[in-house]
Amino acid sequence: MGLLVDGKWQDKWYDTKSTGGDFKREEAQLRNWITADGEAGPSGRAGFPAELGRYHLYVSLACPWAHRTLIFRKLKGLEDHISVSVVSPDMLENGWTFDREAHSTGDHLYQSEFLHQIYTRNHSTYTGRVTVPILWDKQQECIVSNESSEIIRMLNSAFDHLTGNQLDFYPESLRGEIDAINPFIYDTINNGVYRCGFATTQDKYQEAYHKLFDALDDVEQRLSEQRYLVGDAPTEADWRLFTTLIRFDNVYHGHFKCNRQRLEDYPNISNYVRDLFQFKDVNDTVDMFHIKRHYYYSHANINPTQVVPVGPNIDYHAPHDRGLL
Repeated sequence: MGLLVDGKWQDKWYDTKSTGGDFKREEAQLRNWITADGEAGPSGRAGFPAELGRYHLYVSLACPWAHRTLIFRKLKGLEDHISVSVVSPDMLENGWTFDREAHSTGDHLYQSEFLHQIYTRNHSTYTGRVTVPILWDKQQECIVSNESSEIIRMLNSAFDHLTGNQLDFYPESLRGEIDAINPFIYDTINNGVYRCGFATTQDKYQEAYHKLFDALDDVEQRLSEQRYLVGDAPTEADWRLFTTLIRFDNVYHGHFKCNRQRLEDYPNISNYVRDLFQFKDVNDTVDMFHIKRHYYYSHANINPTQVVPVGPNIDYHAPHDRGLL
């Protein structure tokens, strides 16, 4: 995350003063779609047909929004067909970097030094947020999308006719329920932890804090009656929630002051997280080193010592009482 203004990186990518101490997240700007036949999707322009080997993801292993796309890439069998470059977890004065000595893979396509160079490669006069994930078209050398919620919808179905993978995490029969719960989860939990962590007034922090834990209480109650948020198998709604939950006890509980209780103190949510973690090798997409390093080291305004805590030690491979799919 960051802001590029007049070709210069701005590390102050949010402004709580203008919002009375509240954290406000801007919407993604680049929102084209990969479709099976290359026709235009719900937004943006046409010209991005599903082709194996044509597309590339730029991600951070620390970022929950980018993590969504890696989960869908794995679940949909696209790992051999959509390549990936991983930025360093350290996001400092130059934003996201491709510093190989700081745990980045480097930029496999252009050997860029900084992620903002991908945005200006797409459009030389780009001014706006520099975020992950980025879905890149190697043929046209442009950004398809930087909106994670839409990228996972593309990965869910656009390539099915090429791969034969028919797993559907946005089934037509459940779309109404999924579309109804997604905004609730996003506003109160996915973005709610950030509203706690980046609040700069007591009242805005407490407002976000209470909304967050009211929502987690609701999720705990829901999971006491059913295994997943919607339906009897994991859906898009579960994966959107999972990437926040897997970071909660290690980061958000302490670093973002979301400390009424740990997720380990919720019997149903803690089992639910383990269930999803163990689902079809999703655990391979979770890198707790990158996650903890990014938050504690990069947010010097919150953690000025940049000391990264060692704990907690949570075994998400441990058996739980619900069994696995």
